[in-house]
Amino acid sequence: MAKKKIGVAIIGSGSIATYRHAPEYAAHPNVEIIAFVDPVIERAEKLAKKYDAKAFRSHEEVLELKNVDAVSVCTPNVYHAPITIEALKAGKHVLCEKPMATSDKEAREMIKAAEKAGKFLMIGHNQRLAPLHIKAKQLIKDGVIGKVITFKTSFCHPGPESWSIEGPTGWFFDKKKAFVGSMGDLGVHKADLLRWLLGEEIVEVAAMVDHLEKPMGDVDDNAVCILRTESGAMGTLTASWTHYPGEDNATYVYGTLGQIRIGTDPRFSVIVHLKNKEKQFYEVGALQTNEEGGQSDSGVIRAFVESILTNTPPEINGEEGRRALAIILACLKSSETKKFEKVEI
Repeated sequence: MAKKKIGVAIIGSGSIATYRHAPEYAAHPNVEIIAFVDPVIERAEKLAKKYDAKAFRSHEEVLELKNVDAVSVCTPNVYHAPITIEALKAGKHVLCEKPMATSDKEAREMIKAAEKAGKFLMIGHNQRLAPLHIKAKQLIKDGVIGKVITFKTSFCHPGPESWSIEGPTGWFFDKKKAFVGSMGDLGVHKADLLRWLLGEEIVEVAAMVDHLEKPMGDVDDNAVCILRTESGAMGTLTASWTHYPGEDNATYVYGTLGQIRIGTDPRFSVIVHLKNKEKQFYEVGALQTNEEGGQSDSGVIRAFVESILTNTPPEINGEEGRRALAIILACLKSSETKKFEKVEI
């Protein structure tokens, strides 16, 4: 028996909708895109025309549509929680972009709304779905590099102004809409990746999060964070919007028997270098990128749709999103207090 098509509405018609959500939904044989939403109606209309859907100014209208089973929330960060909660109450499954909320309180309310509605809430943390990270996690789990001692990860690029549909005057740089800058755009991805990759929680942080260079806006454009895990391993997380001209999206994990380098080589995306001088090279694909060459499949849409089709709760659920957000919130607090801060797990 053929699987029924899932009716999807995409709320927010900016770059993340244009380059990730829309084409990935359109490529899925079990999805029909019903609607695009944006207060700037021309953006919604452009995508609606391309994907044979309808355009709306308000998400409230779309949430009333019976043929919409699920929504993607691709709005500025400050609207993630309220729109997600409305959609869940309307009986829709929700895929929400990251960071899932602007506070722990909001995140918990989103999770409760999903539980009450009996619908799925998934957060768009795509790094853990990348084949190179899946391979690296398996190697770490298998004990190839022994017990993890230290780690470092970076997500850095020249900033969202070249990619965002609104350019340098966009919401990314407006604290009222974005809540946080490079840490919300990039740092939260790596926070999620680290706790998943290492298989344990980050429990304590110290951080410097600041606006150093970007002439526009009032959000952070750089962050350097020290993290400690439950087992005592420690490392760094760097997020930056001022890496000119290219991107740094690499992760290193060091253990008692050797190290793993992830995303440091254009051909061998996972490299193991052991204490006994042995080296292992794995060609498992590059990370998704916004750089020249196009957008590869994120894996997020496929995972979300599969959860709905099989009635299986998503791995990257609201609680997973909340715990990644908690690391970011602790780093922001540390930057203000100039002290080590506990992560509210």
